Amino acid sequence: MASSCEEKLFEQTDQLASKGDHMRRAGKAHLGLVWVSRGARVVLACRDMAKGEQAASEIMREMNGAKVVVRQLDLADTKSICLFAENIYNTEKTLDYLINNAGVAICPYARTVDGYEMQFGVNHLGHFFLTFLLLDLLKHSAPSRVINVSSTVHAMGKIQFDDLNGDKDYHPVRAYAQSKLANVLFTRELAKRTEAQGVMAFSVDPGIVNTEITRHIRRPLVDIAKIFSFLIRTPAEGASTTIYCIVTPENEMFTGGFYKNCARVDSCRAGEDDGTALKLWAVSCHLLGIRWR
Repeated sequence: MASSCEEKLFEQTDQLASKGDHMRRAGKAHLGLVWVSRGARVVLACRDMAKGEQAASEIMREMNGAKVVVRQLDLADTKSICLFAENIYNTEKTLDYLINNAGVAICPYARTVDGYEMQFGVNHLGHFFLTFLLLDLLKHSAPSRVINVSSTVHAMGKIQFDDLNGDKDYHPVRAYAQSKLANVLFTRELAKRTEAQGVMAFSVDPGIVNTEITRHIRRPLVDIAKIFSFLIRTPAEGASTTIYCIVTPENEMFTGGFYKNCARVDSCRAGEDDGTALKLWAVSCHLLGIRWR
């Protein structure tokens, strides 16, 4: 699968060249290297500014003259999200691609600054709110794209509308699966609402990637992962499908689709439930106190 994905990317990456300096990105170093190599301006949205500056330095060492900036963003705090969005509007004329790839996984019970269960709050509500705030700029920059990084684990998920915060019965894996299913459903509904404005949306399964997001996984699962280590991808390999969803021509992509290994695949049945997607949209707006038509 990896080689097939690499071949597809090799065929498509020259599509980036034509957009030049008008490309803006929110992502991390492994994605950023691809963009700056094509003359793009990259915005790294980071909770930890020290790590963000380190990633930016690595990119600039690799690519002389790279245009990379680091901005503070804590998706567990809606005030931080607002400040980040305000900064983007003040400094960027266009936003061609928004990559929502931050997240927490299988962590002990905790709440965001605004009181939401951490995984649902960061992985879904944080990205939902950020996209809401940046949508006008995405529309202005159309054609543009939003990529929401989900997971195969979404197939294990169920949106617990009666217990979104896990107050009644919290389980780390179940909460993570719920948040990843929410990514797929959000993408599906977003695509319907923005296609006419030239904004496409995709959800992506990056595979099992060796990043800091796995730091909360307990020992038994770590031991199992070691047995299947041949399935674990590097961050660069994990970014391949996200890159594919950016560089592939519009007429070859399906907005609202779920992508894995550089190809569109079916999500689970729950991920294709339009009724649940619409309800999640309404509940998310209510929780955040926003009106998104």
